[in-house]
Amino acid sequence: MSELKSTDLAKIEVIFSDIDDTISTEGKILPQAYSALWDLYHAGIKIVPITGRCAGWVDHITRMWPVTGVVGENGAFYTYMDYSNIPVKLRKRNYLSPNQIHNNSEKFEEIKAEIFQQFPTCKVASDQPYREFDLAIDFCEDVPPLSMDEVKKIVRIYNKHGATTKISSIHVNGWFGDFDKLKMTKIFAREVLNFCLDDYPGRAIFIGDSPNDEPMFDYFPFSIGVQNVNKFTNLIKKKPKFITKKPSGLGFAEMVKFILKNRS
Repeated sequence: MSELKSTDLAKIEVIFSDIDDTISTEGKILPQAYSALWDLYHAGIKIVPITGRCAGWVDHITRMWPVTGVVGENGAFYTYMDYSNIPVKLRKRNYLSPNQIHNNSEKFEEIKAEIFQQFPTCKVASDQPYREFDLAIDFCEDVPPLSMDEVKKIVRIYNKHGATTKISSIHVNGWFGDFDKLKMTKIFAREVLNFCLDDYPGRAIFIGDSPNDEPMFDYFPFSIGVQNVNKFTNLIKKKPKFITKKPSGLGFAEMVKFILKNRS
């Protein structure tokens, strides 16, 4: 990250960040990472988590963390707190229509049945009851870890049914629809942050750790991977431009410290 110039860092208004194994470390938010979120908040830099996690988690994070908003379930929706109203209200914007969401839930049942037949140790992710738009299959969080070859076979099952898939550090996420993290991030920037990312990509940084962050790594001129992104090198064609020395939440804190120290 030492190659980042202070003049470039001075333009940064918002940091988009993955959560699992980027802000979190082995399922926990370390004090260094959570303090870094507040350091950004007090410095006037907006922080917007971009996550594959479920709608239930996103509701909590939007209300409780010092964030400007959250993009959830790999781009299926965004939320933010609307302070223009009294009382303050949580606002949510979905990408899909209610009818599309209902039809998709039936297709997920077919995918689950086929995956569990071939991989009986797999389970749906523990947060699946709180998801609204995708099916997350746990391959190492709460189950015995699968090999990457086995994970790729799960991806092929999703794809056979016409689903879009992304591999995170812990789950295979699948959904129906043409949304993704980047598309909803652009919508969020336009509708909530009031600027067009395509016109001003240098106003933002993205930091992540896994293959489902690849569109973000490719798009942002200042894309950063925490050190543990290196274990997915063979699965990521468009790699982050910069990589932290430390992994996971410590890498996130490292990035924040560097940015705040070197802004001119």
